[in-house]
Amino acid sequence: MKIIINSSSMVPIYEQIVDQIKTLIRCGELRENDILPSVRTLSKELKISALTVKKAYDNLENEGFTVTVHGKGTYVAAANPELLLEEQKKEVEADLEQAILKGRRYGLSDEDIRSLFTLILEG
Repeated sequence: MKIIINSSSMVPIYEQIVDQIKTLIRCGELRENDILPSVRTLSKELKISALTVKKAYDNLENEGFTVTVHGKGTYVAAANPELLLEEQKKEVEADLEQAILKGRRYGLSDEDIRSLFTLILEG
């Protein structure tokens, strides 16, 4: 399992972990009953606090993506990839909505916003 932390990102580290694990589940790289690295192992690997990893794992469990068995570890729960993709699309939609509102607050026209969006998509 490859998790990459961007320490200069405005997104909290635990959210980066949650998002990446959800993506690994959606893409099929992590399947039902796969065991995740222990909190200590992942914290050492990423060079971050074990509490940060624990918070990410707790969030994943609260959202139903993982199940923790005391003394055994954290496992991927049965997940519906389509449902997960739909959830991720809703999150992106909300972020795009915020960007549009911000652009309008700054006085950008809808056409300017579309142009920026197209420019960013084309990379």
